[in-house]
Amino acid sequence: MGLLLSKIWSLFGNEEHKLLLVGLDNAGKTTILYQLLLGETVHTRPTIGSNVEEFVWKSLRFVMWDLGGQQSLRSAWNTYFTNSEFVIMVVDSTDRQRLSLSRDELHQMLKHEELTKACLLVYANKQDVKGSMTAAEISEKLELTAIKQHPWHILRTYRRRITFRIRMDC
Repeated sequence: MGLLLSKIWSLFGNEEHKLLLVGLDNAGKTTILYQLLLGETVHTRPTIGSNVEEFVWKSLRFVMWDLGGQQSLRSAWNTYFTNSEFVIMVVDSTDRQRLSLSRDELHQMLKHEELTKACLLVYANKQDVKGSMTAAEISEKLELTAIKQHPWHILRTYRRRITFRIRMDC
């Protein structure tokens, strides 16, 4: 019996979970990706297209797609939605002028049929910058409470310290 349970658990442990890392350009998506992978800040350039990295967190295997956030690239985000279980939306907490654009992109994306079962994590990034909006302000401006079909959570993040929390039962 123990051998059988061990074998079943090892199969679950090898399961792959797909995450999408999205947000407008200059939000900090690629920096977050590499901070999670390497545990250190890496200087990056704007992502043209996408980056993909695989990592293990608490014995779970994740494939994270970091999608470029420039206007010309956002229309192609939907090509990555298939089998995505988690969406991580990164918002630059200092970019007040484009927060409504972030809201529009987020709500439009969550309407997509391929994301009906996806959970949402919002990173209110760059909280360490003077004058940044609080997570509560960002939540309000993004109209997160209007999102009823997807479990969601918002976390404050700092340019030099990123935490990763995923609830598998979301």
